Amino acid sequence: CASGGTPMREAYSMSSISNGGPTGRTPHRQRDTSSVSVSRKDTLASAAKSGVGERRKEAGRPQMEGIQEQGSSAKRASGMERSQSSTWDGGEEGRSKLVKAASTSRHKDPVVNQAKMSTREKNSQAEGNHIKMFMRGRPITMFFPADVENYEDVRTELPPERLKLEWVYGYRGRDCRANVYLLPTGEVVYFIASVVVLFNYEERTQRHYLGHTDCVKWTDSRCRQGWPSAAAPCPGIIGLGTFERGVGSLAFSKADSGHHLSVIDDCNDHMLTIWDWQKKSKIAELKTTNEVVLSVEFHPTDGNTLVTCGKSHIFFWLWSGSSLARKQGIFGKYEKPKFVQCLAFLGTGDILTGDSGGILLVWTRSATEPPSGKGPKAYQIVRQVKAHEGSVFTLCQMRNGTLLTGGGKDHKIILWDHDLRPEREIEVPEQYGTIRAVAEGRGEEFLVGTSRNFLLRGTFNDGFQVEVQGHTDELWGLASHPFREMFLTCAQDRQVCMWNASDHSLEWTRLVEEHGHCADFHPSGAVVAIGTHSGKWYVLDAETTDLVAIHTDGNEQLSVMRFSVDGALLAVGSHDNFIYLYTVADKGRKYTRYGKCTGHSSYITHLDWSPDNNFIMSNSGDYEILYWDVPNGCKLIRNRSECKDIDWATYTCVLGFHVFGVWPEGSDGTDINALIRSHNRRVIALADDFCKVHLFAYPCSRAKAPSHKYSAHSSHVTNVSFLYNDRHLLSTGGKDTSIMQWRLVEKSPALSLGEGPRRSEPTPLLPLNPAPDQEPDQEPDQEPVQEPVANGVKESLPQTPPHSESTPPPSDSTASPKDSLDPSEDTPTPSQARGCEAEVRPNTCRVTPSSGAPQLPASEQNFCLVVSGTAVERPL
Repeated sequence: CASGGTPMREAYSMSSISNGGPTGRTPHRQRDTSSVSVSRKDTLASAAKSGVGERRKEAGRPQMEGIQEQGSSAKRASGMERSQSSTWDGGEEGRSKLVKAASTSRHKDPVVNQAKMSTREKNSQAEGNHIKMFMRGRPITMFFPADVENYEDVRTELPPERLKLEWVYGYRGRDCRANVYLLPTGEVVYFIASVVVLFNYEERTQRHYLGHTDCVKWTDSRCRQGWPSAAAPCPGIIGLGTFERGVGSLAFSKADSGHHLSVIDDCNDHMLTIWDWQKKSKIAELKTTNEVVLSVEFHPTDGNTLVTCGKSHIFFWLWSGSSLARKQGIFGKYEKPKFVQCLAFLGTGDILTGDSGGILLVWTRSATEPPSGKGPKAYQIVRQVKAHEGSVFTLCQMRNGTLLTGGGKDHKIILWDHDLRPEREIEVPEQYGTIRAVAEGRGEEFLVGTSRNFLLRGTFNDGFQVEVQGHTDELWGLASHPFREMFLTCAQDRQVCMWNASDHSLEWTRLVEEHGHCADFHPSGAVVAIGTHSGKWYVLDAETTDLVAIHTDGNEQLSVMRFSVDGALLAVGSHDNFIYLYTVADKGRKYTRYGKCTGHSSYITHLDWSPDNNFIMSNSGDYEILYWDVPNGCKLIRNRSECKDIDWATYTCVLGFHVFGVWPEGSDGTDINALIRSHNRRVIALADDFCKVHLFAYPCSRAKAPSHKYSAHSSHVTNVSFLYNDRHLLSTGGKDTSIMQWRLVEKSPALSLGEGPRRSEPTPLLPLNPAPDQEPDQEPDQEPVQEPVANGVKESLPQTPPHSESTPPPSDSTASPKDSLDPSEDTPTPSQARGCEAEVRPNTCRVTPSSGAPQLPASEQNFCLVVSGTAVERPL
């Protein structure tokens, strides 16, 4: 309206809407955060523009869904849309006429009190035969299917299915050090994303600790006496709100059996703190240096002495009560290294350091007593040994007193005797990357973590065997095999990996020339198509990995590859705003360009086929929902209401009437990276930008729909996919490069005492249409009841009775409902959590070590300490 004039309300008929906005016009800018949506058929002007057929089509529907007035009449609501010809007066007289017209309608819908609605509910309100949702001010229109007679009757509940983490693929070695240990139980402890993994490589089982809410950065493992039960709960979570930016390094004390914990945080001053972790109290604190600190260790025999090292320094600390005193190490005639990378203690009590120049230095305590009050005794260098070409990256003190060193540039692991004379050496193959961590294994074995995220087990005689491996760069591509329990991933590291979900192994891996971003199997399972960042796409034989075909569509990133149900067509969605269509022959081995879908104004994000191959539904980066008539030359369907009842063979589009309820309040349109409907059409799995995997009921056509929410990733979750039988869900992390395999289970009012360790034969949830090899009478897993909340659930954890000698404790990590090793069920993450923590927890497995495993006295048990960058969510 003109300045100073009466404000005018404008509307236009549905025939001029393209995805909720006028074709060829800029969408109307929002004026207010609240939304007032008035149906086009609520105005006389739009009624006049509607044809007789349109009026008959809408017979029986209310002519007006409701009117909400808020504030001064001079304000127009954000949901209002403009018309080039149809207007009405916004004054009291016009408003009275409109209200009167609404009151004479055959069906009267209740007026919604906006004060009680959330922003998402205000911005997704039903209007006649459609509903609109607003994303960053842009309206997105979705039409009601014919089976929705009254939208007010549509309800979305929590799904009965839930997820339980079964397996974690990958290891974080590229930017970490000293993060692999062998526990007395025979399990290897390591981490990836926000999960601490306890892996028994002989029995092929995993247990997981999921209490962290951000990426785990460090672990330490020590043995102590006095734990009465192998299923003891987590004894301590410390540092909530204390550590800044995360924890850089930490260590248990040795002289007092691990009663104390030293921590270096990642703030500018790299504060050194000492904790009584059992009492959760901080004893001492002091600034170390502004330079990088790489390691901290307690002296094994002198409990009051600590050593820290890092960039161009080594410090010796004397701890007494609440005070810390520092003495800097002097290199003297020896060349000062750029970095002191690692340290260890010899049997004599001397300190051994490895540095970036490949040198080992032996430091011994000076015999001269320091002046009173001048701090600890000085240490001086007594010996220098050239160990590696390039840096000495890690040191491992063996139980028999010998030493293992791992080199960076030369890829060598060297065994040193008690006099620091090299005895044996072995070179890690270059394809595994440089050495990041070395740990003692069973018998003569040792464990090696590498910069290319390999976890190796080896001996000097037999070489290396890969136990764990994964991707090394951002991971986006994920595709499930059409009829086997297998799946494929591709990432920016140019690796294409085929995984077996049954035995949790890698079937094969192959390098391609470009960074992989998306993938899909041909329905025959014979080939798989891989889309890359350059517009090039490959077709690989799924058995032999042979290259079948190479094609190029444009020169921008390909975001989605999707075969039709019968495999006769392939749709390729690109960041150049086009969808390229190909006819497919010879079981996916021959491709011919069929056409191109042109009409999107932004890059393609998701697309789905109809079962008859006639239609495609697609989403784009600017929140469009478009439909394409494939037989008629990939023609854009202008009247989108004609497509409201089309069945879709898959549902991966993140925008649509059946899924729009998954969007969180306040979303900017980029918060959901992937979505998939299960094959039995019961649930929707969702990957979001906040490290969470969600499980919704399908359909999900109500704003603020409830969901089960799960934490395991520490980066944006990039993709999700159900296996063909809906027994498992797979999720991929972006920067954390992890793959999580979740088992679908049914919830139950009771919490069982235990289910046993995760093996390759889980008890799955049966789909609606079980495969021939499934047992129809198989009982689903039992899970505890949860209290639903919007877009997440809050778990109500029952109490588990204590174990007695007559009642054996559970063998799985669900032994302690409050703080089990595997608490992963969908406990919501508190958004208010700040800071970071060091967390101490005992080992809870009763696996009997083999004869070659390290043996400990019966009174000793192992516990490990894990660290992440934010607060742990679980109560003690």
